[in-house]
Amino acid sequence: MSGLEEYYNKFNEDKRLNSRHGQVEFRTSMRYIHRYLEELAAASGKEKAQIRILDIGAGTGRYSIALAKEGYDVSAVELVKHNLGRLKAKCSFVKAYQGNAMRLKRFSDESFNMVLLFGPLYHLHREEDKLKALTEAKRVLTKDGYLLAAYVMNEFSVITYAFKERHIRESLEAGMLDAAFHCTEKANKLYSMVRLEDIERLNGMAGLRRVRIISADGAANYIRPFLNALDEEEFEYFLEYHLATCERMDLMGAAGHTVDILRRYEIEPVPALQ
Repeated sequence: MSGLEEYYNKFNEDKRLNSRHGQVEFRTSMRYIHRYLEELAAASGKEKAQIRILDIGAGTGRYSIALAKEGYDVSAVELVKHNLGRLKAKCSFVKAYQGNAMRLKRFSDESFNMVLLFGPLYHLHREEDKLKALTEAKRVLTKDGYLLAAYVMNEFSVITYAFKERHIRESLEAGMLDAAFHCTEKANKLYSMVRLEDIERLNGMAGLRRVRIISADGAANYIRPFLNALDEEEFEYFLEYHLATCERMDLMGAAGHTVDILRRYEIEPVPALQ
């Protein structure tokens, strides 16, 4: 974890989410967060202050703070002390704790109406660790709640690093890619890249039911310089285009990030394939 802490001590997540490509990801994710918060409120009759949200891997609080300012009861868990300190310095009314996504012992079962798992699954390489994070998020989720889990996608990494940046030979020689061009644990020490079938497998093992899956950023990460060159009106048109296509499964696997929107599935989990 020291490598992860060293990385985030230098990496400016706020700057990323405020960039043009980051705005696409943030505004898309918030659109769906709001959609399901509104559904929860309508179904339960609860006011915003009665709806409890847990942001696991909250970083410096981009989502936590925005939702708390809207009036929701928000708790945040962050592993990296540097990020946690920045979150606390920016906002005193998010209940923020240092913690690990795989061990949420301070929180009781079924205590949150919505759980955001937007960072941890990027960095957990082993399937069993991803599963622990998902099952812990599920444990603290109410039976009628929503879990939003974000992933970094395999094909974005292969297309950009292996081909666009011309590292394909060394990637194959070093075992960073397998014969099917799936990223292995050797591909990146900090990030774990997945495909849609990997996500579906995890859902089955965790006993989670998909409501929908979205591409949080679509083509935005591929075309950063071109997005930056757009004027404000053109950029808003790009956002309209992206929001009109972010649920299309034919585009999903090549996105930079996806957000899987899930509910508890009250049946026995599907056993892991051998």
